[in-house]
Amino acid sequence: MRTNIVLDENLVEEGLRLSGAKTRKELVNQALRELVENRKRRNLLDLAGKIKFADDYDYKQVREGK
Repeated sequence: MRTNIVLDENLVEEGLRLSGAKTRKELVNQALRELVENRKRRNLLDLAGKIKFADDYDYKQVREGK
């Protein structure tokens, strides 16, 4: 999708330097991916302590694939 936006030039330059992105397009796409991943992760953290597991649930056994 083509979009025209005005970006903070200092922020773009710092983003390019920190990310290693070669183009503004690559930088913006990387930033959007990271934003989405972080928001999804935050949404999962909101569930902490709100899920009731079965009394006999053994997470260690699940991790070991037993």
